[in-house]
Amino acid sequence: MNDLSGAPVPKLSSTVLLLRGGDETEVLMVARSYQIDFASGAYVFPGGKVSDDDSREEWSEYVTGDFDDDERAVRIGGVREVFEESGLLIARDANAPAGTHVSQAIVEKLAPHRHAVDRGEESFFELIREHGLIVCLDELVPYAHWITPDMMPKRFDTRFFIAIAPQGQDALHDGRETTEAVWLKPADVLAREKAGTATLLFPTRVNLEMLEDSGAADACISASRSRKIVTVLPVVEERSDGTVLVIPKEAGYRVCEEPMSRVMK
Repeated sequence: MNDLSGAPVPKLSSTVLLLRGGDETEVLMVARSYQIDFASGAYVFPGGKVSDDDSREEWSEYVTGDFDDDERAVRIGGVREVFEESGLLIARDANAPAGTHVSQAIVEKLAPHRHAVDRGEESFFELIREHGLIVCLDELVPYAHWITPDMMPKRFDTRFFIAIAPQGQDALHDGRETTEAVWLKPADVLAREKAGTATLLFPTRVNLEMLEDSGAADACISASRSRKIVTVLPVVEERSDGTVLVIPKEAGYRVCEEPMSRVMK
């Protein structure tokens, strides 16, 4: 489907930055498989498109937080994508107190369903309901909002969230869309990209830079709660020295423009 300008309508998507550690904060990154057509081989945060299953009205009884339909769906989509791509589950038993999460034993019990949920052969909602779980949507803090530029053939309206990772759970890549699920310091990932040993998409890089600038994990969460989220819809500008991609200064990133030669590398 296209809008009136002829550009594809962006699909609602969700991305989650999961943190662990104190002063030595690490973020969960997954390496995209070279066999897929979008961001192949790149290090990214877990995420993807919101599905119809994420929008089911029945979810209201199996989540925390009071969110409207789209906000609830995009948060559920983020939790689901984290589960599919890393095995981590931001959820608790329905009878457990707030602030707790399911154990590694439960994660391992649900792990055989990850591929089927990813392929749409099983419902994430039914999986949660059948195992008596509550998805902890209120633990996701808005972090950023990016919309793919008009000229791109595939466009996404992506809400970024940040959260502290569930304790006691082990991350494991899915072996299909992702070939690694690793905990890395933001500075280390950025250093790898600079050295040419890691590929980062432009939005991933600038959000890692913001994460590094925010410091310890708790400080990152606090900064996200207090920061005004400015929607980033990059635009292309022709300059005398080349074509650049421009984003709003108000979004708070280290850079507000990037040569297209680097964006499209």
